[in-house]
Amino acid sequence: MSEKVSPPARPGIWRIAGHLSRRQYWLFAALGLFIPFAAWAATSASGWVDPVFLPGPVKVFTRVVSWLFEDDLMGDAAISIYRVAAGFALSAALALPLGLLIGAFRPIEALLEPLTDFIRYMPAVAFIPLVMLWLGIGESAKISIIFIGTFFQMVLMVAENVRLVPLAQVEAALTMGATRYEMIRLVLSQSAKPAILDTLRITMGWAWTYLVVAELVAANSGLGYAILKAQRYLKTDTIFGGIILIGVIGLLMDQGFRWLHRRLFPWSHARG
Repeated sequence: MSEKVSPPARPGIWRIAGHLSRRQYWLFAALGLFIPFAAWAATSASGWVDPVFLPGPVKVFTRVVSWLFEDDLMGDAAISIYRVAAGFALSAALALPLGLLIGAFRPIEALLEPLTDFIRYMPAVAFIPLVMLWLGIGESAKISIIFIGTFFQMVLMVAENVRLVPLAQVEAALTMGATRYEMIRLVLSQSAKPAILDTLRITMGWAWTYLVVAELVAANSGLGYAILKAQRYLKTDTIFGGIILIGVIGLLMDQGFRWLHRRLFPWSHARG
């Protein structure tokens, strides 16, 4: 009598590189967001910390609502989004072709990568006096700070994305007689596109981290400016509200990049 073969055990969600259903994913995501907020609410309600230094979630939410209806929250958010988007777009417009060339050609790598490495370690805030001297205190100065904070990192990451294109693809294209231009346009850039989009998603986060620094440059509006102004008067509910709003906007942009990545490169999200 032959033995009955039992079906293979279904792999658990905790195995390495395991798979989650969308329902499970969003359940864990909600839990990951809920736990810190619950800890914050419990700590503020316990009375262990002075509310001046740690206002509760309800107080912060109330402040955000009053900010929305009384203090032009939409205007502050819109101008901050504009500054981040403009600085980021300028960085991407220059960093993408430059990173592609650095990753493709060793002479350009030798010429530009050490210089880029050197500049990227300089803090963006150190450039504020020069930016104000060269560009004044208008919007161009704030956009420039965000540009400085993201451009040099983006160049090196894009170059590395290009260098990681499999050598077999390059050799196959050379065997078929591809020119340098065709190699860059049809092989390197096409193969590196998924990684480059991930690089743009990551550096968008860095652009938001430089927002407060950018709005140090004689700003009179924006979320970063509101946070800095609230600091002077110990309005920690406004500080918390501004930080959370920046996080929410950044999270929405991040999810937008992830959605675009899934739509453009569905094969990179397939699970075995």
